[in-house]
Amino acid sequence: MPTDIARDAANLRDEIHRHNRLYYVDTTPEITDKHYDKLVKTLEAIEAEHPELVTPDSPTQRVGGQPLDEFVSVKHRTPMLSIDNTYNYDEVREWDARVRRALTAEDVVHYVVELKVDGVAVSLRYEDGLFVQGATRGDGERGDDVTANLRTVRGIPLSLGGKPPSVLEIRGEVYMTNAELVRLNELRVANEEAPFANPRNSTAGSLKLLDPRLCGQRRLQFVAHGLGEVVGLKARSYWDILASLKNWGVPTSPYNEQFDTIDSVIHHAETWATRRNTLDFQTDGLVIKVDDLGQRDRLGTRSKSPRWVIAFKYAAEQAITKVRNITVQVGKTGKLTPVADLDPVALAGTTVKRATLHNADEIARKDVRIGDTVVIEKAGEIIPQVVRVEVEGRDGSEREFVFPHTCPSCGGPVLRVQDEADYRCQNPPSRCPEQLKELIRWFAHRDAMDVEGLGEKLIGQLVDKGLVTSLADLYRLDESTLADLERMGKKSAQNLVAGLEASKTRTLDRLLTGLTIRHVGTRGAEVLAERFGTIDALKTATTEELEAVPEVGSVVAESVHAFFAVEENLATIADLVSVGVAPTPFHPATYGAANLPLSGKTIVLTGTLPTRTRPEAEAIIKRLGGKVTGAISKSTSYLLAGEEAGSKLTKAKALNVPIVDEAQLDRWLVDTEL
Repeated sequence: MPTDIARDAANLRDEIHRHNRLYYVDTTPEITDKHYDKLVKTLEAIEAEHPELVTPDSPTQRVGGQPLDEFVSVKHRTPMLSIDNTYNYDEVREWDARVRRALTAEDVVHYVVELKVDGVAVSLRYEDGLFVQGATRGDGERGDDVTANLRTVRGIPLSLGGKPPSVLEIRGEVYMTNAELVRLNELRVANEEAPFANPRNSTAGSLKLLDPRLCGQRRLQFVAHGLGEVVGLKARSYWDILASLKNWGVPTSPYNEQFDTIDSVIHHAETWATRRNTLDFQTDGLVIKVDDLGQRDRLGTRSKSPRWVIAFKYAAEQAITKVRNITVQVGKTGKLTPVADLDPVALAGTTVKRATLHNADEIARKDVRIGDTVVIEKAGEIIPQVVRVEVEGRDGSEREFVFPHTCPSCGGPVLRVQDEADYRCQNPPSRCPEQLKELIRWFAHRDAMDVEGLGEKLIGQLVDKGLVTSLADLYRLDESTLADLERMGKKSAQNLVAGLEASKTRTLDRLLTGLTIRHVGTRGAEVLAERFGTIDALKTATTEELEAVPEVGSVVAESVHAFFAVEENLATIADLVSVGVAPTPFHPATYGAANLPLSGKTIVLTGTLPTRTRPEAEAIIKRLGGKVTGAISKSTSYLLAGEEAGSKLTKAKALNVPIVDEAQLDRWLVDTEL
């Protein structure tokens, strides 16, 4: 094995570990998530070719092996106790008084205050600096061994830096950001799956997935807030422990604070009452802990909870408002979703005007009527929910909502399929404007055909004016037609036409994602595209052939087969082909593959290329066997430079790094006949 390959692997591992620390511990990221993913995929490709290079703490080992049959129960060596809660500042003061009475007059009490992240409590065990086991809290005495899933959480280091204790159990919270929940729900709705209600539930569900690869797609986060069993640690205060955790590369909250008086703690809690709504994760309160470890020992514990800690929780944020109307939204597959139009009301830092009612069964269960006074809530929720109806406030003017028997968009028939909660419009998108708008919106999504500039309002104009009646009509638009539309100009029209033209050759997986086949998400589209290669091959695949593909189960196989059995869907694909949509094959990364012009080479990009976007160029480089990095160094093989190249070009010249342009990239492509 060439020594440069081993060196490349080692350098990549170090670079990925460094970026993990920058992102999760220091909160000063230097690269985008997309760039990070490319680094990991490049390392995966090297290690696939040279498995002897794989190390236990390699970032590629975050997801591996086959799905589990079940979770094993494990006993916590140190119990994971619960924490007493209070919703009252007076009770916080009473707790402070009890703490001081249990200590001596000479004791100076300091408190550490942490945000109470609304996630799932876990314990991480490290031996000689390596992550060896992770478990859920369970009942406090025993939890589920979820090591394989926790290894997929990037913020959890697989090995610790510095000089950690020989045995170290780190207690903390796994959670999901609000932005990630929105992303997942977009994909779930696109796949005709029920959206997750809140980040905590989706986190808990993710950790219970038997296939770690699926958990790894959820982008969970971790923050440490304590220790379990420890061998070989000398510390006098919890504040010092937090500093040590950060030094070892473990994420701790940047919002931790230390206070000398309970009044200061309460003032701090008051400032977070509204400030917490500005965060990208859910927090329902604060955890107040005695800092001195010796004082903690003297305070001791009750049977279920320590005396040296208390959680102050904010009351669930609710608001009372009135349902002015119930309307129905039509999705891209004809699904009808009822929505309550509300009197505007302030809630959790936003003004709420609408709340989802999910489906007809939910309306009936809660007995929501037009004109009702309702309580809505965003406690842990991203989407406002109707909690209950204030029935005693009814005056007789309220009206029951009758679910429509015809589509509110096109007037077509509506059908509720047996064993499903949803009603669906039976007309195809070509005859249902709202379906078509939603279909186009998803077709242009960044995870699908990635057409920048094709926003919701523009899509509305195009469909309402009859300029677009199908997906293929998007490619029949010209600059003059677009420039005449509201809020469009010549430059915007040019950019959109260029973006549409560029999307014609997106990879097959992106086209499949854009077609919104039920139950086929972005990963499923990749699997199908890699296995079948062309859309023609996929069209003729049998259910048995589809089900034989790894990661494709019977539900997905039947859904894909049914999609290609519908004449209108086949006509849509034929129409797209007629306007020049020609998806290119989907190829996983092939770094280091033999007989490729960029095998083992590292390339840095800078500036704007004449005909390709940066992601397109990066994808080609990977197909040619190379890897893309973000920083110029002596080991950089080439700098691919476009217009308006900046400091990277200057540095490349100083280091004598070869500089190439897009034309050279084309020549490499021709040489390999890719």
